[in-house]
Amino acid sequence: MTPFDRVMHAYGMMVNLTPEEEEAARDRLRKFLEYRTGTDQELAVQGLQFLRGQRSSRRRSATKTDLSEAL
Repeated sequence: MTPFDRVMHAYGMMVNLTPEEEEAARDRLRKFLEYRTGTDQELAVQGLQFLRGQRSSRRRSATKTDLSEAL
């Protein structure tokens, strides 16, 4: 599996995207990785960090209830 595919697979499991948002994420990731060098693992990590930074508002945040249940 290529770094691009690994990132898109992992990112798809973390956030819910519409088909349009997924296509936009693919385009951004493709441009981001285009001239980067490194091992497949390094590129996958960098790509995932890049996308997560782009869509930080889509991440689930812990609520007070979640935190109290975790204790």
